Parts: sequence; C-alpha cells; structure tokens
Amino acid sequence: MTNQSCQEQFILLGFSDRPQLEQTLFVFVLIFYLVTLVSNIIIILISCLDPCLHTPMYFFLTNLSFLDLCFTTSSIPQLLFNLGGPDKTISYTGCAIQLFMFLGLGGTECVLLAVMAYDRFTAICKPLHYSIIMHPQLCWKLVSVAWGVGLLNSLAMSLVTMRLPRCGRCKVKHFLCEMPALIKIACVDTVAVESTVFILSVMIVLVPLGLILVSYSYIALVVLSMKSAMGRRKAFNTCGSHLTVVSLFYGNIIYMYMQPGNHSSQDQGKFLTLFYNLVTPMLNPVIYTLRNKDVNGALRRLVSRK
Repeated sequence: MTNQSCQEQFILLGFSDRPQLEQTLFVFVLIFYLVTLVSNIIIILISCLDPCLHTPMYFFLTNLSFLDLCFTTSSIPQLLFNLGGPDKTISYTGCAIQLFMFLGLGGTECVLLAVMAYDRFTAICKPLHYSIIMHPQLCWKLVSVAWGVGLLNSLAMSLVTMRLPRCGRCKVKHFLCEMPALIKIACVDTVAVESTVFILSVMIVLVPLGLILVSYSYIALVVLSMKSAMGRRKAFNTCGSHLTVVSLFYGNIIYMYMQPGNHSSQDQGKFLTLFYNLVTPMLNPVIYTLRNKDVNGALRRLVSRK
C-alpha cells in the first residue's frame, strides 16, 4: 500500500535545491543539446552520402553518432522540461523507459567502442588482410552484438531496479531516472541488488575496456616499430581520437557505476552524469573530425555539390 503512490509517478529533484542555477543550466543545456544534434546528424549524413567514407571505420562512427543522438535524447528533453518550469514529475512508465534506454544505449556504446578498437587493431596490425577480415557482413554482426548485449544488460538492470519496494519514497535526487539514485530510495536492504548490478557492470564495462586496452597494446607495439614517421603520425592521429573518446566515456561510467548505489548520486554525480550524457556526445564529432582529412574533404564535397 505504501508503495502504491510511486506506481504512478516520480519527482526528479535534479537541481531544484539551487533555483538560481536552473535558468543558467537551461540555456547551456539547450545550446549543448542543439549542437550535439546538429554535429552528429552531419556525421551521419556525410558518412552515408559520400562513397569515399563507405568503409568499416566510418560505418562504426556512423553507429556511434546515432547512439549518441539517442543516448542524449533519452534524458535531455526531460531535463529541459524540468529546468524550464516548476513541474518536476515523470510518470512511472516514463521513468522505466528512460532508465531502460539510458542503460541500454550506454551499454551498447561500451561494446561499440571495443568493436571500434578491434577495427583499428585489424587496420594497423593486419593491413594486408583488413578488407578480407572486416567485410560488411562481419561489421553488421559486430554492431548487432553491441546492440544486443547493451539492451539485454539494460533489461536485466532495469527490472531489478524498478521492482524494488520504495514505501512511498518518490523523490529521486537526480535529474533523470538513473539507477544508483533509484536504488538509493529503496526501503529494503539493497546489498544483493547492488552486488548483482556490480557484476553486470563489470561485464558490460570492464570486459570491453579490457579488450580495448589489449587491442591498443598491440597497436602501440606495431606503431613504435614503424620506420615511416608519416605512417606513425597517421596511426597516432587515428587512434588518438578513439582513445580520447574512450577516456572521456569510460572515466565517467566507471566512477558512476563501479561503486555501490548509496554513494554515487551526490551533487558531483549529477554533474558527471550531465557531462557524459551531454558534453561527451557533443565532443565526439569534434574529436573524430578535427584532424580528419577524409571527413573534412567529404564535408567540402557535400557543401559544394549542394
């Protein structure tokens, strides 16, 4: 009976304890969100429209941009709605969907970044066999696995989290229905749930990260043994972009999810979540295209053709 009231809606407190900050945040979040939408859509368009970019690397980059679009859109519109007015509520169904999408898309990105690292490993360590190994069918299978693993992991985590009894506690100390914040308002012992979440987090976060580190260890050995300075510079530029994205994404994810739920939803947790949910997806297109002659050339050709 006491849990009945939370079966209809939750209250996302977000930044309501700092009302003077909400208006400023609204402007910044709106600008960053629009830039994220435009920049990632541009990456998707030029990768699909320019035949020169129909390669495995840009196929995966297109999927990453699409993921970032969905990942940001899963929570930022709700945040803008809450920042722009006094209503901070979200329906129970809306909260469950947001949690599932947020975890699913985040988990998919973890695996996709590992797939992209494998692509770079094959391109640099096995250049003569690259086109044979990374054929279109394999690329589609790898992307399908990334989506499948991410969504299945999210389904397990979401069910465990949403089924916790809350005894009428509906106030979530976050700006979205985020797993540690929802676990924190449960009115039962959550040690078993936190242990389950930790194991699933290890599988979805640390396993792909380990594969990324192994791939780049081999890449570093091959690059350092190259005699051509131009070849080394090109390899470092390509891999440096991916490593920067990996560092930004995984750094925040590990801090947020590789610790118990009762210690990860403080004020700094809100800003970290905002960073990897908004700033990182906005920076990804910039990081990948800033020194990328292929993308810059494709963009110029697309603009001149129009």
